[in-house]
This record gives sequence, C-alpha cells and structure tokens, in this order.
Amino acid sequence: MEAGGKRRRTGEVIANGLNNNNNNNINNIDLSLLEALEKSQSTVEVLDLRALKKLVLSFERRLKENIEARLKYPDQPDRFADTEVDLHDELEKLKVLAGGPELYPDLVNLNVIPSILGLLSHDNTDIAIDVVHLLQDLTDEDVLEDNDEPARVLVDCLIENNVLELLVQNLQRLSDSDPDDMAAVYNTLATIENLIEVKPSVAELVCERTKLLRWLLGKIKVREFDSTKQYASEILAILLQNSTANQKRVGQMNGVDVLLQAVAMYKSKDPKSSDEEEMLENLFDSLCCLLMPLENKERFVKAEGVELMIIIMKQKKLAYGSAIRALDFAMTKYPPACERFVDVLGLKTAFAAFMGKIPLSKKNKKERYQEELEERLVSLIASLFGGILRGSRRERLLNKFLENECEKIDRLMELYMRYSDRVAAETERMNELELDDLEMDEEERYNRRLESGLYTLQLIAIILGHLWCSDYPQMRARIELLLKQQKLTKKDVKDILQVHAF
Repeated sequence: MEAGGKRRRTGEVIANGLNNNNNNNINNIDLSLLEALEKSQSTVEVLDLRALKKLVLSFERRLKENIEARLKYPDQPDRFADTEVDLHDELEKLKVLAGGPELYPDLVNLNVIPSILGLLSHDNTDIAIDVVHLLQDLTDEDVLEDNDEPARVLVDCLIENNVLELLVQNLQRLSDSDPDDMAAVYNTLATIENLIEVKPSVAELVCERTKLLRWLLGKIKVREFDSTKQYASEILAILLQNSTANQKRVGQMNGVDVLLQAVAMYKSKDPKSSDEEEMLENLFDSLCCLLMPLENKERFVKAEGVELMIIIMKQKKLAYGSAIRALDFAMTKYPPACERFVDVLGLKTAFAAFMGKIPLSKKNKKERYQEELEERLVSLIASLFGGILRGSRRERLLNKFLENECEKIDRLMELYMRYSDRVAAETERMNELELDDLEMDEEERYNRRLESGLYTLQLIAIILGHLWCSDYPQMRARIELLLKQQKLTKKDVKDILQVHAF
C-alpha cells in the first residue's frame, strides 16, 4: 500500500512552506499552518455518541470513495491509491473506540460492523491488516473488563457477520516472512482468543465454520521454533481444553501424530528459551486434551505414543513430567494403553519415579512440582491395576510391590498417611468455618476435600485394595503391619473407598 506516499507529501509541503518563509523577512512569516497544527494537537474530542456518529460517517464516506475509485480505475492503482491512504487513516481513527466500550451497542446499531468486516477481504492486504488490528484493539481483554454486556453485544454482532470465517480466510494470505503480516497473524489469533473469552461457544464455532484447526496444525508441524508456532500451540490448547467435539475433530485430522512428532523433538534436548518452554507445555496440554476421547487414545497407542513418552522419561529432560501426565491421560480407563505400557517395559521407569527418583532441575525444584508428579504416578498405577486384571502382565505389576522387601508398599503407605493428614486438616478447617456460621453444602465440602488431596488418597486406597486382594500373603501381611503401626485398620481404608465417586 502506498500509505506512506501521501504522508510524505504532506510532510514535504510543511517543510517547504517553512523553508520558504525562512527565506523571507522574519516579520512576514505566515504562522497559519503552524497555528492550525497546534490547534489540532491541543483539541481533545470527547468520545460520546455524537463523536461516534461522526467517526462512522467519515469512515463510510472514505470507504465509498475507495470502492468507487477502484470500480472506475480497476487497472490504474495510482488513481485509487490516495483513497486507500484515506481509508487507512479512518480505520486508525476508529481505534479510539476502544477507549469507550460502553458505546459498542451504539456502534452495532449504526450498522457499520458489516462494512468494517467486509474489508477483511479487501484486495489490498494492508487494509485487511488494518481491520485485524482494529478488531484486536476493540476486543482486547483489558478493554472489555467490567463491560460484559457491551462486549457481548459487539461479539454477537461480529459472529453474526462472519468475523470468524473472514479472519481465517485472511490468515491464508498472510506471509510468514513479512513483519507486518506476522503482526497481523498474531492479532488475528489474539482476536479469536478475545472472542472466546467473551463467548466460550466461539471455540467450537470457529472450528465448525473455518479451517483454523488445519492452519494451526500446519504451523505446529514446522520444525523450527518461532513466535507464530508458539501462539498457534497456545490457541490449539485453548480450543481443545473444554470441547470434546474439537478433540475428536483434531484426532480425525491426524492431530495425535502431529503433536507426537512435535514433542518428539524434545525427547533428548531442552527448549532454548522460556518462550520455547511455554510452547512445549502448550503442546503437551493439547496432547493431554486430545487423549480424552477413546478413539484418540487408540490413535496414540497405534502411533507408538506410549513408547515415546517412556523414552522422554528415560532421557530425564524438561519434558519428563509432561510425559508422565500424557501417559496418565492415555491409560485412564483404556486397558490397551496399560497393556502396551507393561509390554514395552514401562514399569521399571514408572516405579523408579514412584520411589522418588525424579530428575530435578533449577526450574522444577519446587515442592509442588514433585507432588504433582507423585499424584500423576499414583493415578497411572491405579489405571494399571484397573486395566490389567489377569495374566502375566498382572503378575509383573504385582511383583513390583514385592521387590526389595515390599519397599513400594512402604512408599504407598507413606503417601497414604501424608494425604490422609491433609484431608483431615481440611475437614477440621471446614468444621471450624461452620462453627463461625459459614455454612457449606455437602457438594462444596466434598470438592474442598478433593482439592486438599482426597482424590489421590482414594486412588492410593484402590491400589491397596488390589494388593490386599492378590494371592500374595506377603503383601497382605506388610499392609496389615503398616496399618497397625499407624493405629489404623482395614476399615479406615474401606471408609476412604466408600466416598470414592467415579
């Protein structure tokens, strides 16, 4: 776009005028131009309905002039270039509306949204980019904060006028090498994220109506790390986190394989920057979301995802904890993944971690990181017991608890006591609150106990139950001894199982 042309000419006029005046007698200087500039800079127009109408009218006038010039001189760009500079300027002026989100319903009523969105298909990509920037400004999270109703009105109008389809269509023609285009890619994704924030159903709408998922997967396939790949991974995670429909869609688009290939790059190396770390976390978040539908668990096993996660664990790099999380999702209520895990010798790696041999780096030394991994490993072992009920695999699993004088049962009881104490402390806290007349219903009490560790405690109780019911008297004797040492009985463990709600 030749937007700079008109601005440069204007600058030259000012400069030439000043130079000419300097050549004249100083008393004869014409200050009218400077006064006009000074006046325009000092005037601050109040943003109200009247100002909004004025902005809209001016924009529509410039839009009409551009359309007419392009129709009249389709093959002579120099004849319509100035009208596009003017249109660019009008779109820039509209950004001021982000300062008055309470006027959004009026903006919608003036019926200008269709005209603005239509420019996303403008032949001049620079004009489309201007619109993308405008939309990002208008829907910015900070702008819409505490303006729920105006935000909803604007977003509903944008959706009704095909903003999702137009934004994604425009994405296809933006370059990965041009800085302005790359900024527009970022603003496009930011706008979609903003729309989802206001209207969560947009997460499924944008995947139903556009090719955004395919575009995102294409960016994630790129081997080199860049900011576009990072943001694409973040948006994919957002689209997948609460939508079974989107999880299934991505599964059908070979998404499980794409994500496995993307994380495989980090099996023996760590990300080089905090941004790259964030991208890797986003990729694993997306993978874990994908592993919720049964058919994607099957795809994961077929694509040798179980083997890859075990390799990542063995390499002990930054992705170690994420690999455990992915395995936990894959194996939950899916016996084939549990069987594959045992077949490819995953037990040795998992139980080493269960016994506390977790690789630590400066970035994951925090106590909470280790606790999260402990909870994941407990869940993974519970899944193994639930998914492998008989045969040689079951024997191999049980034998792990006999090794080294039942040290893993000792570890299990250590965790049982820790989480039991936490849940008891939280229950006591809630009872004290109720004494202070802060009543809680049964569901809220249960949820607070779950958050304090009840869920993990229940899983530990399930594992103890499986060990107790095995044909190994040695295990039963060990459990009885440890319970007695803690002044507990089988009934205490049973009581935990009674509140187990699956």
